[in-house]
Amino acid sequence: MSQLEGKVAIVTGASSGIGYEAAKLFAAEGARLVVVARRQAELDRLVEEIAARDGEAVAVAGDVRDDAVARAAVEAAEGQFGGLDIAFNNAGATGPAVPVTGLDEADWRMVLDVNLTAAFLGARHQIPAMIARGGGSLIFTASFVGPVVGFPMMGAYAAAKAGVVGLARAIAAEYGQQGIRANALLPGGTDTPMGRAAMPDPAIRAHVEGLHALKRLAEPAEIARSALYLAGDMSSFTTGTALVVDGGVSAVR
Repeated sequence: MSQLEGKVAIVTGASSGIGYEAAKLFAAEGARLVVVARRQAELDRLVEEIAARDGEAVAVAGDVRDDAVARAAVEAAEGQFGGLDIAFNNAGATGPAVPVTGLDEADWRMVLDVNLTAAFLGARHQIPAMIARGGGSLIFTASFVGPVVGFPMMGAYAAAKAGVVGLARAIAAEYGQQGIRANALLPGGTDTPMGRAAMPDPAIRAHVEGLHALKRLAEPAEIARSALYLAGDMSSFTTGTALVVDGGVSAVR
């Protein structure tokens, strides 16, 4: 049997990168999907791709910083598919590459809102829907930047991703008795559009690759497979953890 047969999942940041690969993988493993991102056209193509492989998905286009979008995603899961079992709160943004003293307050707030506040907004709507189903799994994309290593020119991103880990642990502690699991996923450097934008120079990319024991970046599908583990029953006794999928950065630092 497929690992997510009969489950309903929300995936944010689904228009590209890790979210896109996770949505396809979750659908292939039997889940029905609500996919969320800002870009309607990309979401529509994803929904069509999932349907072409006999899966089911609906799109909710909007900014994850908007509470109405978080609410609409849960309403779509319940209205279209009868409930919610899994939420992969994956959307993120790195922000400008500047030192902390050069970081504009508006950019600081944007990075925290996209990476951390949006995760909170999603969770506060997702948790009651999961409790109504008897439990569920929340997954939050954090990063090796912040919780694992300090990385120059990424102060806001590091702070936000460390906060995501704390949020996941708090949810795990608060709602475990009601069948809710919450975990943070900490990818290493990943070859996504956002990752490539943060490494525009080949020398920077080579440096980041060299931080990893495997001396390469992850493919988005590799990170998606770790999200699948946290989503399904293989991780039924795993909650409140920060799952490091960093290609060995933490081993060699």
